[in-house]
Amino acid sequence: MKTQINRLSLLLVLSVLTGFAARSQGVSSTTTQKDTRVPVLKTYLIEREIPGAGLLTPDQLKGISQKSCTVLKEMGPKIQWIQSYVSGDKIYCIYKAENEELIREHAKKGGFPANKIVEIPTIISPATAEN
Repeated sequence: MKTQINRLSLLLVLSVLTGFAARSQGVSSTTTQKDTRVPVLKTYLIEREIPGAGLLTPDQLKGISQKSCTVLKEMGPKIQWIQSYVSGDKIYCIYKAENEELIREHAKKGGFPANKIVEIPTIISPATAEN
């Protein structure tokens, strides 16, 4: 039953995220005047198991967010935090990164768990039905 609820939670999060992530999916290699390549960033869903995450105070969540942003700034443009959802004992995060290893490095440097990392190669939304 708990596994089924976790799967349903994950599906719900993915459903909510499709509209937002679809808008941010447009990062690709481009050439500027200096012929500098922008990294191709893939979309990832990270599941972080944090007991009592849903009970964290606004100040605690702010502290976690600040730590994450500090680490991201140090790591550079090859990894970006898009948004996170806090529920129960988990935090579900959407990141853009060149590869999964950068996600793991961010988690290690920030002291955050990254229990599951799933690459999201395709995103659909209600707009998909109209195309």
